[in-house]
Amino acid sequence: MPVELRRSDRKWFLTKVKRTIYDFKMIEEGDKVAVGISGGKDSAVLLYLMDIFRRHAPVDFSLQAIYVHLGWEIDPQPLHDLAQKLNVNLHLEETAIAKIVFEQRQEKNPCALCSNMRHGALHQAAKKLECNKVALGHHLDDAMQTFMLNLIYTGRMDTFKPVTYLDRADLYQIRPLIQLPESTLTALAKRENLPLVKNPCPVNDKTKRTEMEQLLNEMAARYPDLREKWRAALMSGPFWNR
Repeated sequence: MPVELRRSDRKWFLTKVKRTIYDFKMIEEGDKVAVGISGGKDSAVLLYLMDIFRRHAPVDFSLQAIYVHLGWEIDPQPLHDLAQKLNVNLHLEETAIAKIVFEQRQEKNPCALCSNMRHGALHQAAKKLECNKVALGHHLDDAMQTFMLNLIYTGRMDTFKPVTYLDRADLYQIRPLIQLPESTLTALAKRENLPLVKNPCPVNDKTKRTEMEQLLNEMAARYPDLREKWRAALMSGPFWNR
């Protein structure tokens, strides 16, 4: 169960996010950062923290929220409520990704194709809105799960980077929350009562990533400092070279 956050706790997790942004030179003067929001807690917390950072940052930059609408029936009002709460412009990028993946292609393992198409639509929208960077809500648990997925299913010891230059899109992709555990985001979304949209995907929580999440939770129950040790290893090893 996630640990509830108190008001006095704000400094430590904000400090870790700011340290991540500074250490990896994620945001510079004049940047226009597209924040990809999915309706879930991770991206909602990302937008919330980016707004706080924007108001206190030593550089001037702007935020643009983008939601890639896959084509399922959803109530978009929570997305508008979140953007309005944080005084951020929201763009809804309409797509037919759900129909292509689940009806036309009928993918047995739809996540990879869906992810590629979603990111493509997000990048296209970001360029259209004249953004030069895209921020994603991936956290420490995501990095750990990706490492385990690569190790078990491909035999590679690798995970995603805090900053990636996407040469085909001419965008920088940044992950400011990459040093925060998922439990912190869960508690923060609850504490701040951030508006969320239920994930309509029919394979949600039925993926290999869910298996990795369960495996890592079992390991963390046995070794309580696992996440902190993993974070330190990623920061000091070859994976997140700065």
